[in-house]
Amino acid sequence: MQSTAKKAALPAITLAALGVVFGDIGTSPLYALRQCFLTAHIAITEATVLGILSLIFWCMMLTISFKYVTIIMRADNNGEGGIMSLLALNLRTNRIAENRKIYLIALGFIGASLFFGDGIITPAISVLSAIEGLSVATPMFNKWLMPLAIGILTALFLVQRHGTGTMGKFFGPITFTWFISIGLVGIYSISQTPYVLSMLSPHWALNFIFHQPYVAFLTMGAVILTVTGGEALYADMGHFGRLPIRLGWFIIVLPCLILNYAGQGALLLRDPNAIENPFYLLVPEWGLYPMIALATAAAVIASQAVITGVFSMANQAIQLRYLPRLTVHHTSDVEQGQIYLPFINWILFVSIILLIVIFQNSANLANAYGVAVTMTMFCDTILISFLAYGFWRWPKWKVALFAIPFLIIDVAFIGSTSLKILSGGWVPILIGAIVFTILMTWKTGREIVSNRLQKDALPLDLFIKSVSLSDGAICVPGQAVFLTGNPNIVPHAMLHNIKHNKVLHERNILVTVITRDVPYVPDQERIRVEVLDDKFQRVFVYYGFKDQPDIPNALALAYSQMEIAFDMMHISFFISRDRLIHTVGEGMAPWREKLFISMQRNTSPVSDFYQIPPNRVVEMGSQIEI
Repeated sequence: MQSTAKKAALPAITLAALGVVFGDIGTSPLYALRQCFLTAHIAITEATVLGILSLIFWCMMLTISFKYVTIIMRADNNGEGGIMSLLALNLRTNRIAENRKIYLIALGFIGASLFFGDGIITPAISVLSAIEGLSVATPMFNKWLMPLAIGILTALFLVQRHGTGTMGKFFGPITFTWFISIGLVGIYSISQTPYVLSMLSPHWALNFIFHQPYVAFLTMGAVILTVTGGEALYADMGHFGRLPIRLGWFIIVLPCLILNYAGQGALLLRDPNAIENPFYLLVPEWGLYPMIALATAAAVIASQAVITGVFSMANQAIQLRYLPRLTVHHTSDVEQGQIYLPFINWILFVSIILLIVIFQNSANLANAYGVAVTMTMFCDTILISFLAYGFWRWPKWKVALFAIPFLIIDVAFIGSTSLKILSGGWVPILIGAIVFTILMTWKTGREIVSNRLQKDALPLDLFIKSVSLSDGAICVPGQAVFLTGNPNIVPHAMLHNIKHNKVLHERNILVTVITRDVPYVPDQERIRVEVLDDKFQRVFVYYGFKDQPDIPNALALAYSQMEIAFDMMHISFFISRDRLIHTVGEGMAPWREKLFISMQRNTSPVSDFYQIPPNRVVEMGSQIEI
């Protein structure tokens, strides 16, 4: 019965996946083929049109169909995908030396950082290219294109705090309509020039590469635009599962994209002047305005998918302690993945608007697009190769057979897109560099602070023995909960409480939160309780990197194990509020230390992050020199 229910739900899940997973790659026909010709100023001939179309087809087949959909999507971390999951899987293997795993962490950080850069460019180029169809309809709209794009994106970012659950119900059907529509207009054009289907033969691509190698190399920087969004197929695997995404790709998305690109190519063979905007000139005059509306809706959906992806990745990085705590709002009581991060939301919004103002149109923005995507794909290739060797136990020859061809393709893409760095490609690199610096600074800074605390710490077992023999502290009724990162040392907040208040509660519970390298931890594995003596208990709380921490809920589970009545009004949470002081000496560079201190001071309160009622929290200050 359960299997039958899953089969019945499969079409619905596949439809829902269309609206989230394929938005980015689905809007590429709006600008990608035109950019292929504009980038290298290529003359429109039969050889160049069919050569570029063949390049597009085989890049989509090799990079998306084989590399991502067939191979990389096998790397699921308890059903979850994305570069953070891929990194977590790699860190588990014993086949890779521990001292070399830092390089994998750096690769994962680079890929995640570049994803943020992609998340800023995708909404800008998708929305701009969609509404540029209005200038095809009539030139009078030319001066309104940029204000319209800014208005649409402003509305999109304003609704983020309300959640996208209601709109999400329409995403799948709208995106399905979009793919069918672009496929149909492609078929109509192909029917007039069926010869264009010879593009499926790889000899056209090889002929183009060997006869015009430099031009082909330049063109690769625009061909990459047709496969942007490949990472999203893997990143969103946890939302929908592997099978619905594969079905959606092979049955709907891939055929419709190929038909539309072929249709645009057929139009160019008939009328080279159509290079001005081959996507919209493909559409019959009576269907132009409906197609513009549909394209705008598809662009908004693609933007929403990327924004949601950035929220999700930022939240995963926070849970894995790679980013400082940020305010996270849950916008749905039903769907766990529906979250809203105000700080990230408005940083994205301001950055996107600046991009639109600076670059003004999709053709200029295309120069900035692609650089981040190629580098992310390069990181994915290396990480999946290490995973195949260390986790799947592939022999080295098999890993090399897979990795070398894709590394060659990735390097070719990187080399081609690097030529666009001065004309706009610096944007995602700069954004990625900033995010990477933040990730590495926070990770290193936390390690330094942890080492400083460890050096000055008092071992917990010795402290418990001394307390049991001493009468210096007065034992008062009630329960005190201390959050501590190291379960084997005495929390600073406890020491300060005894030092200043001269009191010790009759029950002291030391809570250590541990984030596992899995997406979710089931409730039955959530906690582990250790009774140290009649006054001290130690509780370990386990979360996955996509779980939302809730300490009161975890404590209720722990109290039930200890057979103690749980009453929040009888519990006080003692939290250490560390004040970091920059000093000259060992550690990070001075500017990085100051950056880390600034981030630490602006993190959201521990009580908010762990959903602890503020009226039950007592903060004890301490000073740490780094």
